[in-house]
Amino acid sequence: MRAVFLRVACRVCATRASACETAAFPPIETFLSSPLRILHVTAPARAGGLESVVRLLATGQQRAGSSVTVAAVVEEQEVDHPFPLALEEDNISCERITVGARDYIREWRRLRTLCVQLKPDVVHTHGYRSDVIGCLAAASAGKMRVTTVHGFIGGDFKNRVHEWAQVRSYPSFNAVATVSRAIAKRLTTAGVRPDLIHTIPNAIDQRRSIDARHDARRRLGLPNDAFVVGWVGRLSHEKGPDVFLGALARIEQPFKAVFIGNGPDNYALQATASQLGLGEAISWAGVLPDAASVFPAFDVFALSSRTEGIPIVLLEAMRANVPIVSTNVGGVPEMLEPTEASLIEPNRPDLLAAAIDAVRRQPAAARARVAAARARLERDFTVEPWVERYEALYRSILARPTERSR
Repeated sequence: MRAVFLRVACRVCATRASACETAAFPPIETFLSSPLRILHVTAPARAGGLESVVRLLATGQQRAGSSVTVAAVVEEQEVDHPFPLALEEDNISCERITVGARDYIREWRRLRTLCVQLKPDVVHTHGYRSDVIGCLAAASAGKMRVTTVHGFIGGDFKNRVHEWAQVRSYPSFNAVATVSRAIAKRLTTAGVRPDLIHTIPNAIDQRRSIDARHDARRRLGLPNDAFVVGWVGRLSHEKGPDVFLGALARIEQPFKAVFIGNGPDNYALQATASQLGLGEAISWAGVLPDAASVFPAFDVFALSSRTEGIPIVLLEAMRANVPIVSTNVGGVPEMLEPTEASLIEPNRPDLLAAAIDAVRRQPAAARARVAAARARLERDFTVEPWVERYEALYRSILARPTERSR
């Protein structure tokens, strides 16, 4: 795995200088006025923030008049993958690239063929696998390349190698969008040219329906009179579910806590919960593709992450008018002030527990933060300006002769 990704990264850099030299480009005026043809490329998980962002961006761009296709790289056995199905519900053209787990050459060929057939003005990649292989395919087809950096999770050695290759691919892009200034700073420190980097925070579609409180609680099997703490994310180290468990052990019962999500730490966390005497207090809901719709079930939403970009789950909590307690990491302080959410240090279950307890003891103060957070959401995280910023970025690189000849 490591050797393949390193070889692909090197091929990206080798391809960059000559890939577009012989491409025939329309006049610049065409790029400034005509609808754009956009190809998004991602290898989606079954649920997650990146997937919801790509779906929302694709639908927003199509609504704005662009021609949009999403290439979803999925493994051959995943015929029921929810991401392509969700795109089809939104009437977004989706091309499934079905490959084996490590069939990178076949993936590259399929993506390159797609670039030649669709003739997109811009190929926009998301995630480390698509950044490396998708960039290589787009460059070899002579296409302009944009990536959105949604965040880094670190983790084990294999994943760190993947992220290293991902960062090494960024000089081969015409533009690199980051969802937070914190990520932009990290890329600059890693040697990515500042002029390539553009910070465009995520947005959220407030038109999607969410459940009423009693309906959401019924779906999750929760009593109407319980104090409910919600947690949504991947059950892995970077998201800090162990920190959340440690906080729950410090909170006075009765309460109910809901974990929505799955991941490599699932069984270990459930075992720890039992050892802490929390078995009856916790519900393990697993992956819910429409998790955002049940946020009204929560009396407080907790984010215990050790690292983040611009967490979509926080935007969902803001939309559902749920009090937020969050670690102050990554892009979180760029999207929320202390007047809008309770922000705490990471890796501090004692502080997390105290902040959750404060929501229960001081509901008026919690409601005031909710109102301020909702105002912030409507001011800074709406879809139309977000889509416009990406279109402006695309058109800016398409209109620059030096970019079109890279």
